[in-house]
Amino acid sequence: MKIGFTGTMSVGKTTLVNALKDVPEFKDYKFATERSAYLNSLGIPLNYETTLEGQTIFLAERVSEIMQENIITDRTILDVIAFTKLAKKINYIGEEKFYTYASEFLGKYDYIFYISPEGIDIEDNGIRETDEQYRKDIDYIIQQLMFKHGSGRNWHTISGSTEERIDKIMKTIQF
Repeated sequence: MKIGFTGTMSVGKTTLVNALKDVPEFKDYKFATERSAYLNSLGIPLNYETTLEGQTIFLAERVSEIMQENIITDRTILDVIAFTKLAKKINYIGEEKFYTYASEFLGKYDYIFYISPEGIDIEDNGIRETDEQYRKDIDYIIQQLMFKHGSGRNWHTISGSTEERIDKIMKTIQF
């Protein structure tokens, strides 16, 4: 299966993916966690300052993940589209072309789990944006994309502690 987690920054997606490594049912899975710090160290701008080239790299990483069997990732193409839509350096025409192209890959996931930021404080890791309004805007776009593209798909919302989230995932997938 191809399982992705989506949500704005600092909602526990990476923590959840790392916790799933210890779940026996996922022993044969590959786990992918976002590499923003590494890509930023290469000079690829993030957040508001991202570029079409930068978002293309993020999209390529997500597509390379969904080309694999048995993958669990802490970011999805929904996230990439949302960050692209809020980029200051990408004009509307570029953003729309990117969105149209990127959305072609959304059906490749077997499951996408959305995690809401409600009740979760932003942690400053030195890379992610800590602007609360930006976080809300990214979350809003992700929710809009899920509404627009999610009909008939295995896209679910999860919440609670890491353990509660794992329990909901296991029940949803019916392991």
